[in-house]
Amino acid sequence: MRIKIIGTGRAVPATCVTSRALEEKLGLGHGQLEAATGVVERYVCDAESQVDLACAAARLALADARIGAGEIDLVIGGCGVPYQPLPSTAPLVMQRLGMADGSAAAFDVNSTCLGFLTAFETAGRMIEAGQSKRALIFSSEVASRALPWKDQPEIAALFGDGAAAAILCRSAPGEGKMAASLMRTYPSAYDACGIGSGGTRFDFHRQPQEFASHALFHMDGKELFRVTSRHFNRFLTDLLERAGWDHEEVDLVVPHQASPFALVHMARQTGFAREKLVDIAARYGNQIAASIPFAFDIARRERRIAPGAKVLFLGTSAGVSFGGMALQV
Repeated sequence: MRIKIIGTGRAVPATCVTSRALEEKLGLGHGQLEAATGVVERYVCDAESQVDLACAAARLALADARIGAGEIDLVIGGCGVPYQPLPSTAPLVMQRLGMADGSAAAFDVNSTCLGFLTAFETAGRMIEAGQSKRALIFSSEVASRALPWKDQPEIAALFGDGAAAAILCRSAPGEGKMAASLMRTYPSAYDACGIGSGGTRFDFHRQPQEFASHALFHMDGKELFRVTSRHFNRFLTDLLERAGWDHEEVDLVVPHQASPFALVHMARQTGFAREKLVDIAARYGNQIAASIPFAFDIARRERRIAPGAKVLFLGTSAGVSFGGMALQV
C-alpha cells in the first residue's frame, strides 16, 4: 500500500507525577511502585480534556506536515477509551480544529491499545481507493481516569495520559509504503483486562452497584503473559513474511509501551536488540492507544528514522489481540 506519513505530533498534560510522589500519597514504601512497575513518572490530566490533548497533537502534526486543517478530508480517532459513548470523538476534534462542516469524514475505530494501527490501516485503504487525499489520524487517552488505586496500585501506576497524531497521504514510487499489516485475536483471554461499565452491559439506573463495581480498569497480568508467550513469536513471523522482510532487515521497532518490564520481555522473546526498540515507558507510562504513535513521534524527532528505514509497529491489546505494521518510510 503506497502510503506515507508527512507529519506527526504529540501532547501531554501539564502535570507530571512521579512514582515517588504516588508512594507518599498512597502511604506505600519508598521505591515500591517504581520497583513493581519500572515507571518513574507519567503525565496526568488535571484541567485538560482528552479532546484538548488530541487537538494539541493534531495541530503539531499539521504544522510538521506544513498543511492547514482545511486540507484534511478524513479524520479518524483510534482511542482505547472514547471521550463519550456517543457520538464518536473524531467529529469533535474536527470541530475544535476549525474544519468546515462537510469538508471531511470523521469517525472513530476501536481496537483498544491497537487503535492507532487500525486507524492507520483504515485511512490507508481509503486513500488508496481514492476516497481521501489527506488523513489526520489520532489517539488520545486519559488513562488516569478509571484506575484501581485502592486494590491494584501496581497496575494503576503503569499508566499515563497523552496523545499523538499523524498526517497520511499517498506516496509516490520510492517514497515509502506500508509493506504489511496484521492483527490476530485470542478471545480465550477476553476477560484478562478491561473496564466493564460504560456500554450496554450494565444499566446505570437499574444496576447501580454492578455498574460501580465494574467502572475501574482491571488486569490479569499472568493471563496476558501466558497468551503473549505462547503466540507472539508466531504472529511476528507471519507479519514479517507478509512484508517480505527478514528479521535482520528491521531498522527500528516501535512497540506498544505496555510497561518497561514488558518491553524487556518483548526484546528477549522476539530477539530484537534493545537498541532497536523505542522504549519510553519509564518516563511516560502506558498511554494505551497513544503509546505507539507517541513513541514514533519521539523517534522521528530524535532522527532515529532515516529515509528508507524499515520500521515495525508492534503491540498487544485487550481482547486479546496482537497487531503489527511493517512500514518503509
